[in-house]
Amino acid sequence: MQPSRPSLDIVISQSIAILVDGNNLERSIHDEAGDTQTMLNFDTLIPRLLGNRGLNRLIYFREGKHISAKLQERLHNNFHGSVRPCHKSADIPLTINATQLASKVDTIIIMSGDSDYVELVRHLKSEGVRVEIAAVPRTTSRLLVDEADYFHEITREDWFSLPQKKGGPRGPSRHFIAPVEVSEPE
Repeated sequence: MQPSRPSLDIVISQSIAILVDGNNLERSIHDEAGDTQTMLNFDTLIPRLLGNRGLNRLIYFREGKHISAKLQERLHNNFHGSVRPCHKSADIPLTINATQLASKVDTIIIMSGDSDYVELVRHLKSEGVRVEIAAVPRTTSRLLVDEADYFHEITREDWFSLPQKKGGPRGPSRHFIAPVEVSEPE
């Protein structure tokens, strides 16, 4: 008698929340790429992180007041995601949201390599939530990776660089003043 084979029509109905520490990821990819104009490509990264699981929430936490309107619009339109500005770092707001979502989702993916999230990972796992980390390997805490149920590597294939603006950070100069040659008196 042969052992029964599992059905190939397995349906996975996990509900996933993705919580992004925007500042941590931005610093990591800028450092890795050597370019501050580098951006994550959420259009390909989020589907890869989800696999065939369902997205419940996507929240991008970003320190500071300057948050790209294009990023906000893209995350909302493509993933019904939201961007939350943070007064200081994202650690506390992300942690609060993760604990609030723990009873509503099967898995939480934390997009950060910050070791500050180790205790959060331990807590979420004790509540029965699967916790996955998505981050740039070189800038990710080994302790965080070891605590997580799974680690998704964010690599160069997951980001792109915006073209450099012409004329430096403030655009092209409107007034050009020719240098004046000064000759020494004889």
